[in-house]
Amino acid sequence: MTILDGKKISNDIKDEITVEVQKMKDKGEKVPHLAAVLVGNDGASLTYVGSKVRSCERVGFKSTLVHLPDTTSEEELLLKIEELNNDDDIDGFIVQLPLPPQINSERVLLAVDPGKDVDGFHPENFGKMAMDMNTFIPATPSGILELLERYKVETEGKHTVVIGRSHIVGRPMSILMSRKGYPGNSTVTLTHSRTKDISKITAQADIIISALGIPEFLKAEMVKEGVVIIDVGITRVPDESHPKGYVIKGDVDFENVSKKASFITPVPGGVGPMTIAMLLKNTLLARRQQKKN
Repeated sequence: MTILDGKKISNDIKDEITVEVQKMKDKGEKVPHLAAVLVGNDGASLTYVGSKVRSCERVGFKSTLVHLPDTTSEEELLLKIEELNNDDDIDGFIVQLPLPPQINSERVLLAVDPGKDVDGFHPENFGKMAMDMNTFIPATPSGILELLERYKVETEGKHTVVIGRSHIVGRPMSILMSRKGYPGNSTVTLTHSRTKDISKITAQADIIISALGIPEFLKAEMVKEGVVIIDVGITRVPDESHPKGYVIKGDVDFENVSKKASFITPVPGGVGPMTIAMLLKNTLLARRQQKKN
């Protein structure tokens, strides 16, 4: 059994990006600039955005945090997005989700310039991804592909089962794993909360990508020997014996499933760190595209 170490691979990617940025600096070129828009004070969002800012500093990117109060109206946020769209110094930006209830997330994501949408959530970029065109791939799916590739996990002709159908992970993964090329060329089954006899489907899977958000949902009896497990789930489970008062659990019963797996991602330290690394990679791509225009 091999652990797919997202922490190590994400650090490797950051090191590679740092080298690229240094080359830009040596040539006197503008370095990539990533902005993050955060509305309100959601604890998980604050932690995540803080991590993005620190990662930018590490690789030599310029970063800007736009922190707005949770009373911000939809119109105010749309004006801020328009400002960022028109700011030539900013190569890419993200709007941290979830947004407060008074703001329509769909309207906000549609307002982001597709050329600066380094999250890869705009329908134009999603459509390009579905058609195998060069575009920004959402950071978490992109990170999963990178893990599979760097650990040389065979995907061609394999049966991949995706659990969860979100626009952020499940649906893009189902498209990407069935595309021509590597990683891809697998036969994909997309399962979700309405799927009947899900354990029968997972038991046939060569690769399982779970993004359900139910702690330890996937049990050892639901998988076959030699399965490849990608656990995207991350849930805080209350635990009074832990100093923080909670522990982080994935969708997979790691202790028991890992005994049958050929490759498996841990939680934490698997897919999570890869998401930020691929966001940086998308920002570098955005800088190169801005340079061409």
